[in-house]
Amino acid sequence: MTSAPSTAAGGAPTAAGARRLEVDLGARSYPILIGCGLISSPDCYAPYVRGRQVLVVSNDTVAPLYLDAVERALASLDIHKVILPDGERYKDLATLNRIFDALLAERLGRDVTVIALGGGVVGDMAGFAAACYQRGVDFIQVPTTLLAQVDSSVGGKTGVNHALGKNMIGAFHQPRAVVADTDTLSTLPDRELAAGLAEVVKYGLIRDPDFVDWLEASRERLLARDADALAEAVERSCRNKAEVVAADEREAGQRALLNLGHTFGHAIEAGLGYGEWLHGEAVAAGMVMAAELSARLGWLAADDVGRIRRLLAGFGLPVDPPPDLTAERWLALMAVDKKVQGGRLRLVLLRAIGGAVVTADFDPAALRALLEQTAAASGRATA
Repeated sequence: MTSAPSTAAGGAPTAAGARRLEVDLGARSYPILIGCGLISSPDCYAPYVRGRQVLVVSNDTVAPLYLDAVERALASLDIHKVILPDGERYKDLATLNRIFDALLAERLGRDVTVIALGGGVVGDMAGFAAACYQRGVDFIQVPTTLLAQVDSSVGGKTGVNHALGKNMIGAFHQPRAVVADTDTLSTLPDRELAAGLAEVVKYGLIRDPDFVDWLEASRERLLARDADALAEAVERSCRNKAEVVAADEREAGQRALLNLGHTFGHAIEAGLGYGEWLHGEAVAAGMVMAAELSARLGWLAADDVGRIRRLLAGFGLPVDPPPDLTAERWLALMAVDKKVQGGRLRLVLLRAIGGAVVTADFDPAALRALLEQTAAASGRATA
């Protein structure tokens, strides 16, 4: 992964002051453009659209805010669009079919570029549709939430949920570019901003302890939506993710570290019903559970667990899981996880702040004790 001045492919300028990172995947490398006002800049799209047809996929929350700006930026092209309902509960095969319906009804060819305008749900579904349509067409990520800008838009993971497991149906399909306009963060509800900050914190916990120090010092600026602080958080998060993805694109090894808190978090989302908790909220509680299990195993100091709880709570995130799941329900939900290998559950745990490991080598009794303690909070320690 490399960084460069604000120029697009071929030396064309993108937008004044834009930050540019490169996800280094050889012939499939692509830029992450970060800055203010990028969403309406034609130069942020033109180098990455190979044909004349584009399909913009958005939802009924984001489209009224930003679709006009994107259409103006793409005015020289043949623009089509499909607007999906907003919410994690619509991240399913039935809603995905609406994208395929639009592609087929408009007779869009293999040179179409799908543009994902929205948060992580839109990006995951539009990317999955692009991976499948005519066995693969180009797409561009235009993430409009903090969570999508720092995490889901980068790395090529696409897919939909199933009632039995989150993101269990999908494909790896890298975008041609990621256009992260930090101006869009000004319209985010506070809860959505906090959910994105959970993923930002994750990068510090798994591999960048200096970033944790910066986040602790920058909490007030981030919550106040200071433009420079947000741009720095997005860039540093994307830099961490790009380095991991470049080293392990298809999650054969170290990329699984990016799932810190996610096995617990996905269980929360599936157990409560998709959409009850935001993804970042579930991940925040999941990261605390991972830290507490690490401490039970003797891997992480109790003071570090407290530090993690304080950091996440300071961003307005939940640090305790919901008391609605029994220990048996937890284990059943966690068994449906992409990191399960040979029937063994693997977890991302911490040996230090900034030092994560993916391992199946943990005492299952310690995990059960943690889950029973969690369930006991509501008197539901048994099934």
